[in-house]
Amino acid sequence: MPSALTPGAVRRLRAALDEQLSALGEPAFEGADEEAVAAAVRAALHTEEPPRPLLKAAVRCSLAVLADRVPGHSLEVRVPPYGAVQVIEGPRHTRGTPPGVVETDPLTWLRLAGGRTDWESAVGGHRVRASGVRSDLSEHLPLWPGEPPV
Repeated sequence: MPSALTPGAVRRLRAALDEQLSALGEPAFEGADEEAVAAAVRAALHTEEPPRPLLKAAVRCSLAVLADRVPGHSLEVRVPPYGAVQVIEGPRHTRGTPPGVVETDPLTWLRLAGGRTDWESAVGGHRVRASGVRSDLSEHLPLWPGEPPV
């Protein structure tokens, strides 16, 4: 199965990341693609109001990492206005609303992906709307466990 993390998306992510790092007086990022996604998530959360290109690229690429790790079609994870992916094995839907939906804002998604907040707090604080039997993403987040929270 081809990766959801496309070369074009990675190219845009690296450009946005390097622009942000340059603004912070840091050198360009050198590392593997998935490491670049993690670095972009950290960089986006490093500032109160991340630049739109960085926020967009970090959300889209981190969603792609989730889709690569947890393939399937029974849950749709939506982070408007930047992206949505289908994940988790189970019943496949072909039209309309999938059997499970998770929706949140871009910064909450990045906080979850980067380990800055946990699933239960985000859902309990009404920053994530989750419906359906497979909508609990707590075992899949953060995307980079073991790393210090960003």
